Amino acid sequence: MELIFATVLGAMVGSFLNVVILRLPEEGESIVFPPSHCPHCQALISWWDNIPMISFLLLGGRCRRCRKPISWQYPAVELMMALLSFCLFRRFGLGPAFFVYFVFCAALLAIIFIDLYHQIIPDVISLPGIIIGFAASFLVPGFSWQDSALGVFLGGGIFYAIAAGYYLLARRAGMGGGDIKLLAMIGAFLGWRSLPFVIFTSALLGSVIGIGAMIKQKKGGKTVIPYGPFLAVASYLYLFFANEIWQLADRYYLQ
Repeated sequence: MELIFATVLGAMVGSFLNVVILRLPEEGESIVFPPSHCPHCQALISWWDNIPMISFLLLGGRCRRCRKPISWQYPAVELMMALLSFCLFRRFGLGPAFFVYFVFCAALLAIIFIDLYHQIIPDVISLPGIIIGFAASFLVPGFSWQDSALGVFLGGGIFYAIAAGYYLLARRAGMGGGDIKLLAMIGAFLGWRSLPFVIFTSALLGSVIGIGAMIKQKKGGKTVIPYGPFLAVASYLYLFFANEIWQLADRYYLQ
């Protein structure tokens, strides 16, 4: 029953995240009002047409009123948050760590899609996330506030130094301030020990995707891709596989 609760909770929060992803980047938009409505005909969506994933399937992916197609993003985000919640329960059980990292995973998921669509990472997510991550360090067993504080300062400081150095050399911005604040938030939730893995893995993923984007866009070094999603994916990997990552690291250094 607890596993079902965690999974359903994830799907429900995923439904809300779709509203955040759609409205938060828009100037003056509220994530509360008006209620959920069709983006095409503006018809309000009844609760029975707003059941995560199920309603999308029953409606055939179309609005009940105007029959215009509904974006696959909606069930995809709901499913991803449900799976993340499922994995969090299997990893931590239904305790303080579950709820702390549930908030973290939800914030990262919203950031992924917002950064992909708009190439911005809203301060309204990352800055409160830094504070919440640090405060939560007092609740998570085996995780100290010192680890969190160092994660904030090193995470933000490392990326700030990289961004400043790149600007001095290239005379143009190579990394946005949103990425700096996001890494500080990641450090707050995962601690400073997570940073080498998160930075290396996100850079590796970004390089692979970036090379593909350069070939496709044919803009060379001026190709711009959002970096937030790579940081988020690397953070998910560390969150769920930290023990395995450190075991592999120990084997490597002991050889």
